[in-house]
Amino acid sequence: MISGNVPAHLTVGARTGFLVSLKEKTYAWSQIAAQINLTAKSQDLVDLGAAPMPVEDAAIQVQDMIEKSLTVKPRDWNLTVFISKNSVDDDQTGTLNAKVRSAGRNFQRAIDNRVFQVLDAGDATTYGLCYDGLSFFNDSHVDAGAAYTTTQDNLRASALSLDNFDTVLTVAQGTRDDQGEETNYNYDLIVTSPTLARTAFQITSNPEAYDTSNRERNPYIGMKSLIHPKMGTTSWVLIASSEATKPLGVVMREPPNLQDSWFDPLARDGGRYYFKFFARYDVVYLDWRLAYLGAT
Repeated sequence: MISGNVPAHLTVGARTGFLVSLKEKTYAWSQIAAQINLTAKSQDLVDLGAAPMPVEDAAIQVQDMIEKSLTVKPRDWNLTVFISKNSVDDDQTGTLNAKVRSAGRNFQRAIDNRVFQVLDAGDATTYGLCYDGLSFFNDSHVDAGAAYTTTQDNLRASALSLDNFDTVLTVAQGTRDDQGEETNYNYDLIVTSPTLARTAFQITSNPEAYDTSNRERNPYIGMKSLIHPKMGTTSWVLIASSEATKPLGVVMREPPNLQDSWFDPLARDGGRYYFKFFARYDVVYLDWRLAYLGAT
């Protein structure tokens, strides 16, 4: 293989088509995960936790903030496409454009799929731990040095229904920050599978309670539902999606880009021009308080 022996117009076209496809669509993952750009191959994400509440006191009273940290490392991801020299000579470079646009879309789809796979698996340790050393969805969360003295949970095993949604929402709204104060987050999004899409829609979009015959008003009308195929068939999660912080993070060291191109003169059809696209990122768990698992 001869590296670098690729016509400039092919390289420019591949890079341009790839970058354009990255911007064609906004994917669902942005509702539940924040992108965090890394500056090193391994980096500590540090958060000082909640600020103390004001106190009524004539004298100055200094109150501590709790430091939390999580070490993250990106993973390598690559995707390689090719076009034959005969196709280039026959002016069929539209084939290359289609391939690189598809590659760009698939990088975005891969990030999107990864986010929801990580969310769905949050009650285990498959994709890592939360900052407190526990699984993301857990019934024993605690912050060392926190003002609260008992453990907190964001884990339930209740099938999605209007009554169970009400129960989970009530418990989630009682979640406290590390200063012992209620977070008062706006839990506004149900994330679930296509199997439960109809039930989620009934909870968030039906003006009446669908599970009774007395036509009582549904207090949760106007909330949102997000349906994703990477969620388990019985899984549903309640998310505070409108908050400035997110429950998950996409840690990005190197965004998807054209890393290299080369020519293989021994391949079929007069040889092949190869284009390798590459990225370094991972999906990690951030603040468990922003997500509550209704059921796996």
